[in-house]
Amino acid sequence: MSSAPARLPAWLALSGAVLVGVLTAVQARVNGQLGLRIGDGLTAAAISFGSGLLLLLVLSVALPAGRRGVARLIEGVRARTIPWWMLAGGLAGALTVATQGIAVAVIGVSLFTVGVVAGQTLCGLVLDRVGYGPAGVVAVTMPRVAGGALALLAVVVSLQGGVLDEVPWWMLLMPFLAGIGIAWQQATNGRLRQRVGTPLTATFVNFAGGTLVLVLAAVVHGAATAPTLTVPTEPWLYLGGVLGVIYIFLSAALVVHTGVLLLGLGAVAGQLIAAFLLDLLWPAAAGAGVVLGIVTVLIALCSVVVATAPRSWRPRRRPGRGGAAQG
Repeated sequence: MSSAPARLPAWLALSGAVLVGVLTAVQARVNGQLGLRIGDGLTAAAISFGSGLLLLLVLSVALPAGRRGVARLIEGVRARTIPWWMLAGGLAGALTVATQGIAVAVIGVSLFTVGVVAGQTLCGLVLDRVGYGPAGVVAVTMPRVAGGALALLAVVVSLQGGVLDEVPWWMLLMPFLAGIGIAWQQATNGRLRQRVGTPLTATFVNFAGGTLVLVLAAVVHGAATAPTLTVPTEPWLYLGGVLGVIYIFLSAALVVHTGVLLLGLGAVAGQLIAAFLLDLLWPAAAGAGVVLGIVTVLIALCSVVVATAPRSWRPRRRPGRGGAAQG
């Protein structure tokens, strides 16, 4: 068993969480455009995850930490100290990438992001409360609840202006489910990272499972619908897997320092800022508009500030006679 990692400063851990969100938003745009150009979102998702898996395979073989992590993984599975559900984080990753490939080209990065925000915030609160993440039980304090409520308010604001009339309901439901999966995936990968000693192996397991699921789904979908596929030549369209490797690696490394909810809220801020800029520079078929986008980003940033409010802000209770508190 590896020793516990040194605690990162709060500002550094939260900055990393914001970077996770930025990378997620950029990946969503890349995978969405790849799905549009190829003509099939599931095939695009399988390509994205498959490229990430190849990169991780090379790193796991080339780096000593990767080889040690794989050895601990095999040993843990054989000894049953690593349960099967710790290996299932790739299912959530597969859902997220598939949603990007199917929906983002239509609804835009911003609407994709706000759906993820809703699912990620609610699931993060629950997982922290029950102690599912590697940080154990994280108190659901009033600042955390208020921060989560503000994040959901950002979702409500972003859906104003007739957006719901332009987008099929299931395209908004998919990002919500993906958000739930992302929160669970971050906690699960964080726990697996503790068992194997490196985020690299946890990320590799995530991509291996996700690639398998997506390839099977793409094959079944292709056999049923026989889509006409094209092969775009722009190299940047194939960077989604690399971006996914980076942000899932960071998530697995950071969640032990932040808890599930704060990792999610930091990522939310990064996602919304990047999504607003991407949709501003590269508009999609549906969007909330510039003013609503700015308001949404500001509310989301406030949610992170409120959720990270130190407990010392709360008034202290003074002991009175007989142990009673004085008002």
